Amino acid sequence: MRKPFVAGNWKMNKTVSEATPLVAEMLAGLQAISSVERVICPPFTALMPLSALLKGTEVGLGAQNLFWEASGAYTGEESPAMIKEFCQYVILGHSERRAYFGETDESVNRKVKAALAIALIPIVCVGETLAENESGRTQEVVDRQVRAGLSGLTAEQVAGLVIAYEPVWAIGTGRAADVNDANRVIGGIIRPLVKELFGAAAADAVRILYGGSVKGDNAVEYFSQPDIDGALVGGASLKAGDFLKIVSAAAK
Repeated sequence: MRKPFVAGNWKMNKTVSEATPLVAEMLAGLQAISSVERVICPPFTALMPLSALLKGTEVGLGAQNLFWEASGAYTGEESPAMIKEFCQYVILGHSERRAYFGETDESVNRKVKAALAIALIPIVCVGETLAENESGRTQEVVDRQVRAGLSGLTAEQVAGLVIAYEPVWAIGTGRAADVNDANRVIGGIIRPLVKELFGAAAADAVRILYGGSVKGDNAVEYFSQPDIDGALVGGASLKAGDFLKIVSAAAK
């Protein structure tokens, strides 16, 4: 049995003075839902104070990106060790990173390897654009991103990471993917591909999430699907009540 996994991706939202009371508000509720792996991914500036706040709890902390080099002249970047000092997880390959900051399948792969090398758990994002979806290229795009993003990894490494299927057209738009379509991509494309590349044990173990306009009101529908192991939550993770409702849905 794969333990359900729900991560909140705050994106570029919340100052430290806003982040701390938000997590404090939801912390008791999150701690009570131990059957779900719960992760908060705030902006970099909030990682240190939230790490202190979450210490001793089972609620995980994740960064939204890292750079693959250990150190050096890379102005504005954060190394794996800088992230590892505070976090257990890191989101990699998010569609916004690909669209706005030029990330490629190859650079995502380098980041995944760098994260794993320092025992960070990557949350690897894949997903097609609206144009790709409407032209029937979902399988082609997702297949390419998974193959390239996980290239060179071992079956054991793949079994321990997390994949998030986020159709780009559903992120932050309020237009969530049909639950059956989301499950079809995860259970009919991504998991079989992991099995082909890394074996049945890795495919059975890897958690694959859905992301894209997940809310408290629709979370139960997604989590009832056999191959959806949780969610990467955007806007709804910025409100304590909404995020707790989603985590509670995953527990059911």
